Amino acid sequence: MPFAINQIKPLVLTFAMLLAAVINCGRASAAPSQTAIFAGGCFWCVEADFESVPGVLNVVSGFTGGKVANPTYKQVTRGGTGHVEAAKITFDPDRVSYATLVSLFFRSVDPTDAGGQFCDRGASYATAIFVSNSAQDAVARAEASRAQKALGQKIVTPIRKAAPFYPAEASHQDYYKKTSIVLTRFGPRTKAEAYKRYRKACGRDTRVRQLWGKNAPFIKGSS
Repeated sequence: MPFAINQIKPLVLTFAMLLAAVINCGRASAAPSQTAIFAGGCFWCVEADFESVPGVLNVVSGFTGGKVANPTYKQVTRGGTGHVEAAKITFDPDRVSYATLVSLFFRSVDPTDAGGQFCDRGASYATAIFVSNSAQDAVARAEASRAQKALGQKIVTPIRKAAPFYPAEASHQDYYKKTSIVLTRFGPRTKAEAYKRYRKACGRDTRVRQLWGKNAPFIKGSS
């Protein structure tokens, strides 16, 4: 019996070392997550759209592009901070590419409008792509060129160097799916219901469908 145990122990140790090597190899080969930052008007809508994309791990609504640190929603929408509403998208590059996300972004907004988006007017609702390195810059510009050719209209969405990103208040995160009650002009509604009413009334999907037709990725029944 002692002889058998002495033989088994090295085998177990060898197996454990091989298993650890396989696990570490798998971890080493998996690409680290990356981020994309898009400003597309109301950040509730951008968050809702991109959280439905396979390979997207997380989306945070917030503000970027300005000079005021840790701004509030009221400060940004009132104007003067230089910030725009934006969404920070964390994604798995093994499952979805940055180019695909940029392409989806262009086709989910009105990139011909420099004055805001849909019913939301003003600088804080303008579109923009914020790039963190030269590779993202090159991809964003290439996708902008493709989108402009596909649309047949001039795209005015700027490609800007990434600036500090400040998450919006917790009440704005995942707004489109929350069940907490808010008071609207239609009376008390869940945030999810209020979001649907806002999106429809603002004309976002109508305008995107008008521009992109069947190529609008987040609108059901696009034609």
